[in-house]
Amino acid sequence: MDPKVAAAVAAAEAAGPQSGQTVRVDSWIWSVRLVKTRSLGASACRGGHVRVNGERVKPAHAVRVGDEVRLRHEGRERVVVVTRLIRKRVGAPVAVQCYIDNSPPPPPREAVAPAGIRDRGAGRPTKRDRREMERLRGMPGPGPAAGFRPGPGSGSGKPRP
Repeated sequence: MDPKVAAAVAAAEAAGPQSGQTVRVDSWIWSVRLVKTRSLGASACRGGHVRVNGERVKPAHAVRVGDEVRLRHEGRERVVVVTRLIRKRVGAPVAVQCYIDNSPPPPPREAVAPAGIRDRGAGRPTKRDRREMERLRGMPGPGPAAGFRPGPGSGSGKPRP
C-alpha cells in the first residue's frame, strides 16, 4: 500500500468510532463514496434501496465490521462487505480500503448507449425528428385519437371569405 494512502487510512480510522462502536449506514455509504451526498444516502435508505445483511434499513441503522451492505443506486446494484468503519468522507483510494466489493460487473457501455442524441449545431429538431426520438426512447407519442378534432361552434370547416 502506498505510504500516503496508509497515512490517510490511519487518519480516517483515528477520526472514526472506537473499537466496538458502530456508524450510521447513511453516513458510512457516503464516507466510502458509494453515494455523492449523505442526504442521497438517507433518501436511498428511506426508499428501501439499502439492505444490510438482507433486510431493509433506516438511515440510522448501525453498521458493523463484517456486515454486507447492498445498495441499488443509478440503475446498478452495489454489494459490499464492511471492513473498516469511518465517519469522515475520505478520498477514493482510502475509501476502497474500507470495504470488499462483491458487486456484479457493470453493463457494457454499448448496451447503455443513449438513444436519439443529435449532433451539436444541428438546430432544433423537426416534429418528425422529435417523434422519431420519442419512439427510440420508448415514450408513447400521440396516437390518431389524440389528433386535432374541431370542437362545437367551429363552423362548417369552410374557409372564411
